[in-house]
Amino acid sequence: MPRILLSLFCSLLLLVTLTAHAQGTAVGSSIIVAQDGTGQFTTVQAAVDAVPNQSQKQVVIRIKPGVYKEKLVVPTLKTHITLLGDDAATTIITLDDHTGKGDINTYTSHSVLIQGNDFRAENLTFQNTAGRGAGQAVALHVEADRCVFRNCRIVGDQDTLFLATDHTRQYFQDCYIEGTTDFIFGAATAVFDQCNIFSKKNSHITAASTPQDQAYGFVFLNCRLLADTTQATNVSLGRPWRPYAKVAYLNTYMGTHIRPEGWDNWKKPENEKTASYAEYRSIGPGARVGQRVSWAQQLTTRQAKQYTLKRIFASQQPWNPAKD
Repeated sequence: MPRILLSLFCSLLLLVTLTAHAQGTAVGSSIIVAQDGTGQFTTVQAAVDAVPNQSQKQVVIRIKPGVYKEKLVVPTLKTHITLLGDDAATTIITLDDHTGKGDINTYTSHSVLIQGNDFRAENLTFQNTAGRGAGQAVALHVEADRCVFRNCRIVGDQDTLFLATDHTRQYFQDCYIEGTTDFIFGAATAVFDQCNIFSKKNSHITAASTPQDQAYGFVFLNCRLLADTTQATNVSLGRPWRPYAKVAYLNTYMGTHIRPEGWDNWKKPENEKTASYAEYRSIGPGARVGQRVSWAQQLTTRQAKQYTLKRIFASQQPWNPAKD
């Protein structure tokens, strides 16, 4: 190679190297977060900030065990991020913000906020430790589309999991979710597949705000509804935050804490004409389907067959999280 071409090539190679270093990480690479300094970063937020904007390949951020007390935000431009922990019991992202703390409200009380599409999380705990008397205190707030959570714990009290945005889709598999009042709420389409849902006091599990033109809201498949039975003996399956709330439980175990009538109209009888609440083959002591409110539905086998991931997550851009 002529000397002048060799010089140009070396300059170009140096420029590419410096650019990649400035961006923090190459697309598709793995980043390590460790509080003891053995990774590239000691906070999860710093690792997220280092990911190139609008990545089209999944960037894995591996989080070593530890309690990461930070208000984590995955912004809209940070797409295709995976947060991967070693074990949800020992890898915890937590904060204690809540409504009334300064100017914080339900929409800003989150410990973790996900805005970037195609987000993944596995083997992590998302936690809000504000406590039962604090009011609304969100552990995990999701606004992004096509998000997958596997083997995660989402723990708090009131308003634990906020699936905020209509016409977005989220999939929770083998997760544990706990709370007190309306602790799974929002406008998204979300599937909870083989999850444990734990009520900590007498109240309501869901508060969906599904828009009228959205075919599905919250769908629970093969889940288990559990409770602290010293505190929770009268819990509803859901109440409508907005009139067209949609919630369905299919093949779900229901503990003794589930009230016989099942559902609540949020003291608005007019919601009974618009909300879509359904069950199919509920089992357990709380599955007293013959005593459910008259305006809820028991699905037929034919109707239940419509609750497939393909149908639930159908849109202009089809998505099958089982393949992710």
